[in-house]
Amino acid sequence: MEHYAGIDVSLECSSVCVVDANGKILREVKVASEPAALIAWFRSSDFDLERIGLEAGPLSQWLFAAMKAKGLAVELLETRHVRKAFEAMPVKSDRNDARGIAQLMRLGWFRPVHCKSMSAQETRSLLTARKLVQSKLHDIENSLRGILRSFGLKVGKTTELRFAGRIEELVAGHPHLQAIATALLAVRAVLRKEFAAFEKQAHKLARSDARTRLLMSTPAVGPIVALTYVSAIDDPARFKSSKQAGAHYGLTPKKHQSGETDYTGRISKIGDGSVRTALYEAAHIILTKPLKGCSKLKSWAMRIARRSGMSKAKVALARRLAVIMHRMLADATPFNAAVAAA
Repeated sequence: MEHYAGIDVSLECSSVCVVDANGKILREVKVASEPAALIAWFRSSDFDLERIGLEAGPLSQWLFAAMKAKGLAVELLETRHVRKAFEAMPVKSDRNDARGIAQLMRLGWFRPVHCKSMSAQETRSLLTARKLVQSKLHDIENSLRGILRSFGLKVGKTTELRFAGRIEELVAGHPHLQAIATALLAVRAVLRKEFAAFEKQAHKLARSDARTRLLMSTPAVGPIVALTYVSAIDDPARFKSSKQAGAHYGLTPKKHQSGETDYTGRISKIGDGSVRTALYEAAHIILTKPLKGCSKLKSWAMRIARRSGMSKAKVALARRLAVIMHRMLADATPFNAAVAAA
């Protein structure tokens, strides 16, 4: 008889549940959240497992890769799909989650997700750290502006290099504000230094990656956008069609149809938000800046802008960029303005 297993991954221990083809629970255990421990338990069990499922998460990709390498029939499940399937469960627990995942494996009612390669995960880690430092840098600057504004001191428009000098100029003669500004400006200086180091590392990585250099032939696509897209796509062959790339990253409209109701809503915003943001920023630059090599693509988007507004035009262009860039990766060809506009 066929057997199926579900794993609910936690930091220290994971709950494992094994069911048969009829849905009967055969065994439930707690196993350490380590690849070696999970692999050893499944190897020592007497069950001929058809599928093993675990929900995508911080530890899941690490466990999935190790178990897959050892030949186990493991599947990585989409978190959003699993969450929706478990909404009817009155009691939320690790044990019940493992039971639910095992039943999803038995029924085949699941959507597998791609486990990124190690290089893609390393690139994503670099981009995440860079974005974190950048956001904290903006928080420090905005906090300084807010603190001084309470005392009627307006920073106004300034540049990145002149910001510290402007703050020091405003707090001169205010000992209390000087102490606060000195501390926050020191933190800002450290963040700027580390952010510059991340920027340098990202640009170096972009230059050394052939796929990233290929995408950078697209107008408005720089090192950060290209690295974000390459690390998210990872393997272009996992998409049967380039048109799926736009929907995969939440750039296609929602659809609700029931009886006489047929409603098309805004974009779904599912999938990787960083890819969606990067593509939207690239589309914004194409539509607002004078760039060479994209006149036909820009004209196509401007026709949408005149009909539906600039915001929808940027989203539509971002979706088209997702499709174009996937095709470039799949075919290993640089940007072609004539083909992109077709």
